[in-house]
Amino acid sequence: MNTVILVRYEEIFLKGLNKPAFENRLIKNMKRALYGLGKVKIAKAQSRIYVEPEIENYPADEAINRLTKVFGISSVSPVWKLETSKDVIFGKSVEMVRDILKKYNHRTFKVETKRADKKFPMNSMEVSRELGAVLLKNFPELKVNVTDPDFILYVEIREFSYIYSEIVPGVKGLPVGSNGTATLLISGGIDSPVAGWMIAKRGVKLEAVHFYSYPYTSERAKDKVIKLVKMLSVYNLGLRLHIIPFTEIQMYINQKCPHEYITIIMRRFMMKIAEKIALKNGSLGLVTGEAIGQVASQTLESLLVTNSAVSLPVYRPCIGMDKSEIVEISRRIGTYETSVLPYEDCCTLFVARHPVTKPRLEKTIELESVLNIEELIQRALDGAEVMDIE
Repeated sequence: MNTVILVRYEEIFLKGLNKPAFENRLIKNMKRALYGLGKVKIAKAQSRIYVEPEIENYPADEAINRLTKVFGISSVSPVWKLETSKDVIFGKSVEMVRDILKKYNHRTFKVETKRADKKFPMNSMEVSRELGAVLLKNFPELKVNVTDPDFILYVEIREFSYIYSEIVPGVKGLPVGSNGTATLLISGGIDSPVAGWMIAKRGVKLEAVHFYSYPYTSERAKDKVIKLVKMLSVYNLGLRLHIIPFTEIQMYINQKCPHEYITIIMRRFMMKIAEKIALKNGSLGLVTGEAIGQVASQTLESLLVTNSAVSLPVYRPCIGMDKSEIVEISRRIGTYETSVLPYEDCCTLFVARHPVTKPRLEKTIELESVLNIEELIQRALDGAEVMDIE
């Protein structure tokens, strides 16, 4: 028997008349995530989505692993799909519990039933009670524990019936692509991959921009960022990365501007370049990993000066988080170990010993007036390397 995969969602329930559009987007994303594993039928029914394999020996474990990384899915379960008949449900439940007890040393259980098909002659409590009695008769080593059982046998009675015992948590959120596109400024650090993940979780499709300062930063630093983008692309269902040569701009700013202002002016250049890429590709905003007060360029005054360089909105999902909170998320999504690899990125170059923490916008613009901003930006864009990462 091929395992059917039951997919649940939460927030989509709240979308009212727009609910079908979110469901359809979720199904589209699921198909992309499952691509290459074999032919399946995906159907929605009664606020559930079912993935039904159409080949023998379908790799259900790998499918479940992929689905738990699809934003919009709250949980998944491998289930047995059955004819809605008391005898079939009870008989197959005995088979399932026998399989469970072969794998695990469970001693207590309970049965939870949901009856959506009101034509079924027993209500939910009656099914749970009678099925529990059947299981106790067949497996005398088991006992019922309704508060803290070793396992739960779930029964859902619908047009077809489904039995299962495992619920695998998903990442929740909204389906990627349901809330437009944004452009992520990604470094090799901890914060920006987390920021990108958090924005994607709200249904936003990401593109990414990385600023690369060869030869002052190594190929390993570039490879590190590509690896981080590959990790994000799993959740983002593919991700386009723009690698921007930034050495010329950094050296020019370092030569022409007061040392305490070079970091904030470099940040403004990054934002201007990212905005041009974003506008060209239809993005509706920029995303950064900044948090208030974490470094000199992230004070409120610095963020105001940075924001003024662009007209698109700048989204900073980590803005009020402590570093430990950001690290916790990075560990959970699997980017932390790569982020802490000791390869410098462009943000660590030409760092002022005493950077300004309260820059004034008027002074910053005055200092920038001696720079060939548009010419420098265009040369950087002309030298960009673009990668489509799956």
